[in-house]
Amino acid sequence: MSTSNSTSNSNSTDFKPNWASEDGSFKRQVSSFRDSIEKGGKFEPEKGRYHLYVCNACPWAHRTLIVRKLKGLEDFFDVSYVHPHMLSNGWKFSIPGGKVPSEDFPQATEDKLFGSKYMKEIYFKADPEYNARYTVPVIWDTKHNTIVSNESSEIIRFLNTAFNDQLPKEKAELDLYPDELKKEIDDLNEWVYPSINNGVYRSGFATTQKAYEEAVTELFGALDRVEGILKDGREYLIGGKLTEADVRLYTTIVRFDIVYHGHFKCNLGSIRHDYPALNRWLKNLYWNNAAFKDTTDFETSKEHYYFSHKQINGSQVVPIGPKYPVEPL
Repeated sequence: MSTSNSTSNSNSTDFKPNWASEDGSFKRQVSSFRDSIEKGGKFEPEKGRYHLYVCNACPWAHRTLIVRKLKGLEDFFDVSYVHPHMLSNGWKFSIPGGKVPSEDFPQATEDKLFGSKYMKEIYFKADPEYNARYTVPVIWDTKHNTIVSNESSEIIRFLNTAFNDQLPKEKAELDLYPDELKKEIDDLNEWVYPSINNGVYRSGFATTQKAYEEAVTELFGALDRVEGILKDGREYLIGGKLTEADVRLYTTIVRFDIVYHGHFKCNLGSIRHDYPALNRWLKNLYWNNAAFKDTTDFETSKEHYYFSHKQINGSQVVPIGPKYPVEPL
């Protein structure tokens, strides 16, 4: 899921964003749609039945794009990409040939199913009474005309297995959550998610000094912990093979130096200069696996964060660097 429905133009000194709690810390919304694509269930694994909504900038949505490509599911369901500018009405879709440049963005698309202007319209189609944030990713079922899931951690789990009997042997045998490694993966996810994946947001969206310092200190403690795991030279985090643990961590780390280090004030260190083992792991995934490299969009990521979060970057100026978003091998 993404971070927020909207931003605010308020200049009031007592302004509190809609994600902030009383103590100034960021509280992430719990996903509302939690069904799965599975045999024998309401949502059967049928080719061509489902549609994926994402933003290239969003690390949670990026997880689903990586797994879609790893598992060879590109022909099983199409994707609509929302525009990176998320302002007062939340995620919007691109308007090809729009009247102003902000209406069109090369990597964004129209809503391929309904021609909607905003992502919130998709949510209201599924539930007219919906009153929470309009997040991505979303898996849409064209048979029942509703949302299957908007929880990325669960989407990548069912994409990992649901279509296996329809896939070539090589793709079907790729298991990102194998039985023998489930406990290790779950144990790692248990601290990587709050401290790193969500930790960058807890740092960037904190509205008090205390909440910020607590979050950023925890974040870098967790990065130190990952560095310790990878310092033995291993290629992947767990079990000597690619797993969902790598996918889930990658989408945060690949955005770290280009966005979170500056924009979210996560500047106790950078990946490329202070975490050599983590940087090596990142470069290996990016440069040696097309599912990671081809789904990573640095320009959309920078455009989204720096333009959309006016409460953090009031000028909405988007940086042109760094020179190398991911360093060469």
